[in-house]
Amino acid sequence: MTSVDLRTMREAFAEHLTEALDQDPRVALVLAAISRGLFERPSRDYPDRVVNVGIREQAMIGVAGGLALTGFRPVVHTYGPFLVERPYEQLKLDLGHQGVGAVLVSVGASYDNPAMGRTHQAPADVALFDTLPGWTVHVPGHPDEVGPLLAGAIAGDDRVYLRLSARSNARPLPVTGEFVPLKHGSLGTVVAVGPTLDNVLAATEGVDVSVLYTPTIRPFDSAGLRAAVDSTAPNVLVVEPYLRGTSAAQVADALADVPHRQRSIGVRRDLEVHAYGTPEQHDEIHGLDAAGIAKTLRELLGY
Repeated sequence: MTSVDLRTMREAFAEHLTEALDQDPRVALVLAAISRGLFERPSRDYPDRVVNVGIREQAMIGVAGGLALTGFRPVVHTYGPFLVERPYEQLKLDLGHQGVGAVLVSVGASYDNPAMGRTHQAPADVALFDTLPGWTVHVPGHPDEVGPLLAGAIAGDDRVYLRLSARSNARPLPVTGEFVPLKHGSLGTVVAVGPTLDNVLAATEGVDVSVLYTPTIRPFDSAGLRAAVDSTAPNVLVVEPYLRGTSAAQVADALADVPHRQRSIGVRRDLEVHAYGTPEQHDEIHGLDAAGIAKTLRELLGY
C-alpha cells in the first residue's frame, strides 16, 4: 500500500459531504467529536442537520436511526472502532431491526495510526458487517474514489459502510460496483481490495495471473470472480486490508460448483500486534506488503 501526501480520503469525504449538505436538505451529519474541525462551516449553516453528540457513539447511531425515520439521509462519521464495534447493538437494532438506512463513514482502518494503539484499530469491521443483513461495504483505494462512492450511497436509502484509509494507491480506478479486470493470466486470479492494489501489482509483476480490483466488497461480485476463474486455472488469492479470510465464504459460494483452491491475505487472526511501529511494518507482519503477497502467491501456485 502506498501512502500519499496530497488530498487524503478524509479530506475528500469532508469536501464531498459539505457539497451534499449544501445541495440536499435531506442530508444530515452525525458526529461524535472526531473530525468536527472539518465541518465548522456546515455546523454553523445547518445546526439542525449537523449534530455532534460528543463521545457517545451508541447515541450517535440512535440519533441516525431517528433522523432516518423522519425522512433524513443520515451520514455518521468517526473512527472505525467507535463506529462499528462500540455501537454494534445499535447498528443491529436502531438501524437494521427498524429497517432504516444510514451511511457510515469511518477513518483509521486496520492500523493507519499504530501509535494510537489498539483502541483505534478496527480490522474486524467488515467481518462484523457480514453478521448483519443488507449492508453495502465500500473500501476505496484512492481519494478520488471517495466522491462517487459517497454520492451513490447518499442517493439511496439503504445501509452503507464507507471505510476510509490514510493508505492509498497511486491512481484511482473506476467505481462500478463490479470487479475491474486489470490484467489477464493463466495460473490463477488475485483479487485486490481497496488500498492493497499497489502491493498486489508489485507482487504479481511478471507472474502469469489475472488481477481484479474492487473498492466495493459487499455485495460480493460473484459473477465477476466466476468470469475470471473460468478463463484461468481455479486458484484464487484474495488480498483484503482487514481481517484475513473475511471474504473466504463469498469466494467459496461463488465457486461452489468449481473445484478450486483459495488463499486469503489480510490482518492476521492469530496474534495482536503490540509493537506499534509504522503502517508499513504492520503490512510486513501481516504479509500485506508486496513481498508477503508474492510469498503467499508462490505457495498457492507452487512455483
